[in-house]
Amino acid sequence: MDTHDHAEIDHELELERGRHAEIDHEQLDELRRGHGPIGEHVIDEFVAGRLTRRDFLRRASAVGIGLPIAGAIASACSSPTATGRGATKPARTTVSPAAKAGATIRAGMVVPAGEINPLTTDDQGGDETYEQVGEFLVFTDRYLNYKPWLATSWKPNADGTVWSFKIRQGVKFNDGKPMGVDDVVYSFKQQCDPKNGGNALSVFGGLLDPAGVVKVDDETVAFHLEAADGSFIDAVSEDNYNMIIVPDGYDFSDYQKQFVGTGHFMLKSFNPTVGATFVRNPYYWGTKALPSELQVTYYATEAAQTSALEAGDIDCNDGFSVSGSPQLLDGSYNIIATRQSEHRELSMRCDLHPFTSKYVRQAIAYTLDRPQIVKALFKGYAQIGNDSPFAPVFKSTVLPPAVPQRKQDLKKAKDLLAKGGVPRGFKTPFYTEINEEMPDYAQIIKSSAAKIGVDISLTIETTTKYYGDSVIGKSDWLDGEMSLVDYATRAVPNLYLEAPLQTIDAKTGQGAWNAARFNNSTYDKLSKQFVAAVDLSTQRKLAKEIELLLLDETPIIYGYFYNYLVATQKSCHGVMPGSGTSIYYWNCYLS
Repeated sequence: MDTHDHAEIDHELELERGRHAEIDHEQLDELRRGHGPIGEHVIDEFVAGRLTRRDFLRRASAVGIGLPIAGAIASACSSPTATGRGATKPARTTVSPAAKAGATIRAGMVVPAGEINPLTTDDQGGDETYEQVGEFLVFTDRYLNYKPWLATSWKPNADGTVWSFKIRQGVKFNDGKPMGVDDVVYSFKQQCDPKNGGNALSVFGGLLDPAGVVKVDDETVAFHLEAADGSFIDAVSEDNYNMIIVPDGYDFSDYQKQFVGTGHFMLKSFNPTVGATFVRNPYYWGTKALPSELQVTYYATEAAQTSALEAGDIDCNDGFSVSGSPQLLDGSYNIIATRQSEHRELSMRCDLHPFTSKYVRQAIAYTLDRPQIVKALFKGYAQIGNDSPFAPVFKSTVLPPAVPQRKQDLKKAKDLLAKGGVPRGFKTPFYTEINEEMPDYAQIIKSSAAKIGVDISLTIETTTKYYGDSVIGKSDWLDGEMSLVDYATRAVPNLYLEAPLQTIDAKTGQGAWNAARFNNSTYDKLSKQFVAAVDLSTQRKLAKEIELLLLDETPIIYGYFYNYLVATQKSCHGVMPGSGTSIYYWNCYLS
């Protein structure tokens, strides 16, 4: 599967580079006008053959070039006969003619880890629940393309420090009250204010503060950034999963009582440990949801959710692991597989002995047999990691051999322990959560480390216990000497580079998820330069430097990046994964 995917990408690159022999320069010059320096640079990158059609459409959408214009630019640069696998089809949002409205869809979800509050929720079950009623400014589809949602268009200034968004008119919340620019401004001011301790500070820390959220007029909001960000569009999409829009002045602590939002559904009933029922939102601004009712049942474990699917109690799950539910791959179910950047991060406390030594951290990394782990846990539905957050799916990633691939080497691992001052090994606690394959992976880490004399005391907790209050000092996730956590997929690596790795700054919220307590000024500088870069060549140059630095320092081990798998009954259609673990049911129907 991996070989085929890479071959397809390579083939597409060849097609794209070859097609530039026939360019309609007159049409291209007309189309490229008015898109600003950043937009024109993206167009130039495509014309020069440094971006495939697929990547051009993705990056064009990110800087506010609409799909019709981007498609016309691509056509102007294409040979009239260019066809085949290199051609990129736009993501379809239409519904099958066979689809019938009015079904009741029964969906399984992970039980939320705590109170559902868009300001503070940071777990899959909680996010998936409020995403059924809430909407974001921009939609990131499963192919990492950006599309209008509550914003109809967007555009950065010349250096990527100011981004302006046109807000959709005629939208109402599910209580019938109109949604406007004031609501957008309030939502973002609350989420980026360090005083509120919001989870979105993991994205906004050092990037956006409340003063930078400005109402331009009744249709426009502008974000004045503290630092240039060539990919800020991602921060207003569901990749930044807390950023649903709520009414001006709204008390986030009341969210669980009414689930206010502008989405396809509205709340009918809710039990925080049992599930929720949603019905169509009569005030929805667009095409109404196909299902008349969405019944969500919460499950504490993957095994329980899989059993419910097998028994016919639910029509679809919200994800499964190959290791935990291999039977779902036997052909009896519809499988939606998306290659993504979703991964696990094994952090080691760089401020606590013996992990203060990079050699000890490297030693743990060298104990892992990554190809075997991918084979055992994912049966090929994953890609090997190289101890940086640059997933193979990212175009900015510099792959081996340019950056050496770390491989299992037990002799070297033992030598590194000695070099780090613990030749006889050591004991350390290790925390993780009950989530898909993570307990199995944690056991592999424990047994692998034992081969070099490291005695790991493993604690596997419920998500509620593991995350705690999700702030440093009150969370096993963020405070454990060793901690294995899940990270949902993102369309760009920015958050991965910032929240878990940049030096902690409580005033700005920077490094809010730095469980490793990594503190490296060179890394901080490089990661900020990467985020600010608007062209792919600069991003790749910086990515290589970052990848090499993290291989040397190894504050976090990235063992693999895995595909997001969703299973549905053969009779259930229209389940739509977004970016990350976002999953939407408004186009669902039963055959």
